[in-house]
Amino acid sequence: RLRDCPAAVVKLRPVRRSKGLSVAAPLLLRPLRASGRSAGRNAGAQDRGSGVPRSVQRMMAEKVLTVDTMNSCVKKVEYAVRGPIVLRAVQIEKELKEGVQKPFSEVIKANIGDAHAMGQQPITFFRQVLAMCSYPELLDDDRFPEDAKGRARRILQGCGGQSIGAYSASQGIECVRQDVARYVERRDGGVPSDPDNIYLTTGASDGIVTMLKLLVAGEGRSRTGVMISIPQYPLYSAALAELGAVQVNYFLNEERCWSLDVSELRRALADARRHCNPRALCIINPGNPTGQVQSRQCIEDVIRFAAKERLFLMADEVYQDNVYAEGCEFHSFKKVLFEMGPEFSSTVELASFHSTSKCYMGECGFRGGYMEVVNMDPEVKAQLTKLVSVRLCPPVPGQALMDLVVNPPQPGEPSYSTFIRERKATLSSLAERARLTEQILNTVPGIACNPVQGAMYSFPRVTLPARAIREAERGQAPDMFYCMKLLEETGICLVPGSGFGQRDGTFHFRMTILPPTDKLKILLSKVKDFHQRFIQQYS
Repeated sequence: RLRDCPAAVVKLRPVRRSKGLSVAAPLLLRPLRASGRSAGRNAGAQDRGSGVPRSVQRMMAEKVLTVDTMNSCVKKVEYAVRGPIVLRAVQIEKELKEGVQKPFSEVIKANIGDAHAMGQQPITFFRQVLAMCSYPELLDDDRFPEDAKGRARRILQGCGGQSIGAYSASQGIECVRQDVARYVERRDGGVPSDPDNIYLTTGASDGIVTMLKLLVAGEGRSRTGVMISIPQYPLYSAALAELGAVQVNYFLNEERCWSLDVSELRRALADARRHCNPRALCIINPGNPTGQVQSRQCIEDVIRFAAKERLFLMADEVYQDNVYAEGCEFHSFKKVLFEMGPEFSSTVELASFHSTSKCYMGECGFRGGYMEVVNMDPEVKAQLTKLVSVRLCPPVPGQALMDLVVNPPQPGEPSYSTFIRERKATLSSLAERARLTEQILNTVPGIACNPVQGAMYSFPRVTLPARAIREAERGQAPDMFYCMKLLEETGICLVPGSGFGQRDGTFHFRMTILPPTDKLKILLSKVKDFHQRFIQQYS
């Protein structure tokens, strides 16, 4: 292109800034002399105002990266939890601050499982240890209990230069991985856990995406298919779209409290094998967005299915402490796998995930998590270690927090009673809000909500009038239309069920149970009133 426009050259030169700093800036040099007809052509092609040939202007205006030239897989990525309705909620918040009159005074964001943003208080012990890790001089402060100081010293000793500002090993700080392994052994009744099979991650999401990167391969009919539940957490569909994998949907049974039916897994697998190579099965337990807790029998059935069909199991267990319903209990996939005997425990490949972001902790911003791999091929494991090394290491403060989650105060330690009281209060309050959400929503004609057995969300079905469906279909999904009107009229931000997947002809929304009880009651009352107005308007 420069041969087409020899009258000008653009290059970078340093521009002086204060304190000896400099940055690169474009410098347009004087047009080069040319002879003969080419000089005339070039001169005639110059813009009279700038003296820059039009061909150079066109070249400078053309972007290397455009929507047409960018990675096409990225354009397929959708993430409903932070999608258009959330962007509109943020815009409304700005309008309220600017004095724009609305029929409400605040936006209530019930769209995402961000506990602290909803007012949940952090666990004292966790923040004490993290404070000392961040500012070690506090280790000499008598206001901090000795058990917290001991945890902080141990974590700092595992860090380069005894600072959480240093990089860690790519797999994570060794003493933290040791503590995670001991935690898994306690949780699973003595089933062995090897620290070398533990990978600390940037939240559970990082581990999930990393495993999917290892699994996705092939082209055409040999392209990897990954089985995910519908409704699903949009991380999975977004990651599969970005990786160019095939999403294989299996439907949870709404009529049976969003239970998982192995016959549905068989149907989905048989259909998928006609056009791809299904290699992995993802389970979220307790469920997001549906709030179900899988029974032990269901988990056994899933493991047998995976073993028979030679599928890699991915168990998303970030809500393992969030179990509320009577008669429900969390069973880890690893524990059940090993209790089923060597036929399964020595063959089924499994990766399980946990996080600091959910349960009673709610520490989303620290981005702490781990994954444990079971029965992974040693050569693949070497590739996994190489892959995680590319991103250097997970955030070290998040690793420190993960250590405290798996190694909390023990009986007899100074912080134990406060820790247990705070943990119990948080989980009891969540259980109360789970029951309250189900009860109030089920009093609304046209809304049906299954029991919120666990996790942090309800996913009620909404019956919409035919007129509303017709009007919505002009530009958006009916439940998006419903949720957007709810936001504009009440300031309540929910996520439409279409963002998570649902059976054709059904409509839902996902709502967190995280707002404080008094605010949750107001939220539910506003949803009830809005729904009645909406039905009346469109009937």
